[in-house]
Amino acid sequence: MAVKREFSSFEDLISQAKTPVLVDFYAEWCGPCRMMGKILDQVKSILKSRLEVVKIDSERYPAIASQYHVQALPTLLLFHHGTVVEHWEGVQPPEVIIERVRHLV
Repeated sequence: MAVKREFSSFEDLISQAKTPVLVDFYAEWCGPCRMMGKILDQVKSILKSRLEVVKIDSERYPAIASQYHVQALPTLLLFHHGTVVEHWEGVQPPEVIIERVRHLV
């Protein structure tokens, strides 16, 4: 289940994270993005506190999406120690995400 919270800047959120951060760039109108939301709930329930999941509406925050070269939705970026270590476009199966995160923690 996603939890809404505010942060002073996206960079602060990423750089100060104690765990890997999976960022899901989405849009409300995007059907595959809704599918990805359910998958991310599965991933989070398996990895629990070993991963933080952040959802960013690419239409509300186009500057962040542009900064990270988001050109398709959904786009997932996996950050570790403030650096992008994985970039996926399109719906990804939970196994792919879980496997990659487990290599980091």
